[in-house]
Amino acid sequence: MKSRRTDLPITQITVLLAEDHAAYRSSLKLLVEADGDIEVVGEAKNGCEAVRLNKRLHPNVIVMDIAMPLLNGLQATRQIMEISPTTKILILSAHPDSEYIEQAMIFGASGYLLKQSSADVLAQAVREVQNGRAYFSQAISKQLRDQCQKTFAKGQTKASGAPSAS
Repeated sequence: MKSRRTDLPITQITVLLAEDHAAYRSSLKLLVEADGDIEVVGEAKNGCEAVRLNKRLHPNVIVMDIAMPLLNGLQATRQIMEISPTTKILILSAHPDSEYIEQAMIFGASGYLLKQSSADVLAQAVREVQNGRAYFSQAISKQLRDQCQKTFAKGQTKASGAPSAS
């Protein structure tokens, strides 16, 4: 357990959890609130509810699952960012597919974590996106780095006039 200075005021980060599985959502709440600087102010069981609760609660960060009923997390992210562009959205998903990651970034998500991430990583990710930084699971970061390297390598090969190795 981390030691925390008790003589400093704690700035609360307000979080909305958007996850369709109630037991997992309850576990997430316990995990992110464990250190005391994060407060879950709302819970949504689908994307439509996440959009509605965001309008009412104005959380600092939304932890958003992708696979939810009525409105998936990607479409909910798009709608939330259109009406509340300063809201930080952290995708928490079991899907490491590059298409999901790309869509999440296009729609305005600040980060992307895989559900197998530890509680410490989840809490750290919430803090990082709240502070305006992007945050990705290690596996996602590696995947993004590899994609960028391939893209840059293709661009350099074309720029030098050499045929690209496709």
